[in-house]
Amino acid sequence: MRRALNTVSKMANIPTPIPYLKLNDGTSVPMLAYGIGTAWYKSSAGGINRNTVEALKTAIKLGYNHFDNAEAYNTEPEMALAIKESKIERSKLFITTKVYSNVADISKAIDASLKRLQTDYVDLYLIHSPSFAKSDEDLQKAWNAMEDVKKSGKAKSIGVSNYHESHLKATLATATTPPSINQVEFHPYLQHSSLLPYLKTHNIAVSAYSPLTAVTKAKPGPCDEMLALLAKKYYVSEGEIALRWCIDQGVVAITTSGKEQRLSDYLRAMTFTLTPKEVKDLAEIGTKKHYKGF
Repeated sequence: MRRALNTVSKMANIPTPIPYLKLNDGTSVPMLAYGIGTAWYKSSAGGINRNTVEALKTAIKLGYNHFDNAEAYNTEPEMALAIKESKIERSKLFITTKVYSNVADISKAIDASLKRLQTDYVDLYLIHSPSFAKSDEDLQKAWNAMEDVKKSGKAKSIGVSNYHESHLKATLATATTPPSINQVEFHPYLQHSSLLPYLKTHNIAVSAYSPLTAVTKAKPGPCDEMLALLAKKYYVSEGEIALRWCIDQGVVAITTSGKEQRLSDYLRAMTFTLTPKEVKDLAEIGTKKHYKGF
């Protein structure tokens, strides 16, 4: 996939450059994101979870600048409060959110998300899942509404999540503006061997949720030995190897934690690169097991 370039964030006065990936619409996205999904999910809207706010403030303090939200997580108000209390300029952050339950009225949904986020725009707006669609026409109608959101300036970039090739083909058939990114579960045990080449052909970037699966929920597994060897070689944790494995393939990695030390450690994944052979070997070993968490 397309590789990216610059940026500098800081943690404990140690430079930890987070690379950026240039998208097909000319914008650039930080390749390490803090996810506000699984760990912070609220079953219903209303009330503020101070633990979520404090975790987000910690991430901002450490230098994370890409935050992955969704209306379905019910945590957009926490994101807004964390930005306000951190006293950080909105322009220094890359905010993603997604539409799910209100996909039938995307124009209304984006306005509601912006109100909850207390911002005039999001950097990236995604359709959370294609599950709403009963036909290709449903996918196309929704994408047309997403294009209107981009034209309005309420989202700088637009994309999709959990889309398979069939969903993308239907969407692209009538699209004026193609999706910039497809967010999917991605790790050594779920590599989407046909989907990723398709996305690359159409210049659609990939972002990965659950990139740490091989070192968490899917352990033990065939990648364990190589992950441990690489962690020892680069003086980092196996989780940082898993994040770097994504980034070195041009895939945006989304992770999360409520622990400051762990978040700080994840930034070390920005300080080294795996060799092409290491990336390839880990991928090949990963094909020996299939694991889908979501």
